[in-house]
Amino acid sequence: MKILVAHAAYQKHGGEDAVVEAEERLLRAHGHSVVRYRRHNEELNGRGPLGIFVAGMQTVWSSASARELTALLAKEKPDVVHFHNIFPLISPAAYYACADANVSVVQTLHNYRLLCPGANFLRDGRVCEECLGRSVPWPGVLHGCYRESRAATAAVTTMTAVHRGMNTWREKVGLYIALSEFARGKFIEGGLPAGRIVVKPNFVDPDPGLKCGGGEYALYVGRLSVEKGLRVLLGAWSRLREKIPLRIVGDGPLREELTAEIKGKRLSSVELLGQLPPREIAALMQGARFLVLPSVCYENFPLAVAEAFACGLPVIASRLGAIAEIITDSHTGVHVAPGDAADLAAKADWAWRNPEKLQALGNAGRQEYLSKYGPEQNYKQLMRIFGRAMQGKS
Repeated sequence: MKILVAHAAYQKHGGEDAVVEAEERLLRAHGHSVVRYRRHNEELNGRGPLGIFVAGMQTVWSSASARELTALLAKEKPDVVHFHNIFPLISPAAYYACADANVSVVQTLHNYRLLCPGANFLRDGRVCEECLGRSVPWPGVLHGCYRESRAATAAVTTMTAVHRGMNTWREKVGLYIALSEFARGKFIEGGLPAGRIVVKPNFVDPDPGLKCGGGEYALYVGRLSVEKGLRVLLGAWSRLREKIPLRIVGDGPLREELTAEIKGKRLSSVELLGQLPPREIAALMQGARFLVLPSVCYENFPLAVAEAFACGLPVIASRLGAIAEIITDSHTGVHVAPGDAADLAAKADWAWRNPEKLQALGNAGRQEYLSKYGPEQNYKQLMRIFGRAMQGKS
């Protein structure tokens, strides 16, 4: 099978980019031909007011991407086109190019951009669903939910509203991939056709193997941003009765604030490690006692959870959105109340003092990885999805 993979890479390489690369490797390893169509959001750097305006228009309809994709489709003649991030440089115009070429379209929904201009149902540090189900998500514009800019948010909402009116989301995509049942439910609530949304989670390859030993520190892996609950995390660590070593891996807009808070509160047990390559992250998971994910937004499917399960590393995470579905409380991890630093501190303290119970949670997580989040399971799901999309097109 020949698969064309279309993706607009992010300015800072993140989990979504890693998932795209992993799926490409998986397909090639099984003998499939993978053709790439790539744009990179670094193209937006350095644009003046006119350039920003043009980029806003391209969000709705990028003629350049449509032309490039049309030429690539004619040359390569793929069996299916798998889209990941199309925002803002590829745009839904690419779906129309595929329709003209009579090629099946699959779209993975890595975030909630089609339902929420900010993409994560978060405003002022709390869950917000004001735009969910609206034909025109005007509250997002009012609050400037995308990049804290009303103008930039207007471009996003124009894209979603125009293509809702054109029936693009219902007619030009053969199948959507949601990463969890929770996410699937939200997209159905937001107006996407239920019969064309399937669930396929992220996966981890290669298998890092089950960790040994109790672990010497707690670990956070992810973007350093408001929605990830980093302020809650430091608030919890400042409440701990016993110092628990905490290593924070990642980068993002809160890095300077976190550095200052760690210094100001004299949190000597907390260490910011910055962005690290996957191999070093896997090694840190092997040496940790538990992973902590105190998100205050609707996560879609954090890759760090599947990575922790693969290592047999239990997860302490917010009881919110897809996280509450993926992590079973008292079985593969521990749930905490979202945004509650005191509850997080209490659960972290319990986990640190009960390594044997943690080991049981970790072993259960390892079984979850083996049954749900390994490469072979994911490959079979992906093939079924591609086959169904192609059958629907024919």
